Amino acid sequence: MNVKFTFNGEDVNWEIPAGEVLIETLRDRGFYGTKRGCNTGDCGTCSVIIDGKAVNACQIFTASLQGQNLRSIEGLAGRDIATGLAVLHPVQEHFVTSSAVQCGFCIPGMVMSTVALLEENANPTDDEIRRALDGNLCRCTGYVKIFDAVRAAAKQMEVAR
Repeated sequence: MNVKFTFNGEDVNWEIPAGEVLIETLRDRGFYGTKRGCNTGDCGTCSVIIDGKAVNACQIFTASLQGQNLRSIEGLAGRDIATGLAVLHPVQEHFVTSSAVQCGFCIPGMVMSTVALLEENANPTDDEIRRALDGNLCRCTGYVKIFDAVRAAAKQMEVAR
């Protein structure tokens, strides 16, 4: 079956097996940044953004993407025009500079959920951050540094608007 949608800013037309879930489609095509965790929608490690909303890629049939806009962690960083080097998205940057990354396994999902939150709500409260990240589990950080990263990214993105 063919599925046409926008993936990380590019129009794609992917041939997929019927009934395939998005996490399988992405990883089969070499997009390993989206991590496979629980495969039951409980951990948020596989979070991607579909039409502005963070969703678990293990719970979405790829066929349902027809005509939609999908962003994965691979689509966040940009390129510096002068040097051609990668430029981290502000959320990625602040996860690093705030020391929110420990083992790193949950981070792609945390970052994608944070991006979806900040694109919808430029100045979230701690309760709003908590709700946005509620479906993303982290065993290492205790979430304090993650909240610091979200707040710092929100401030930077608000200034850039």
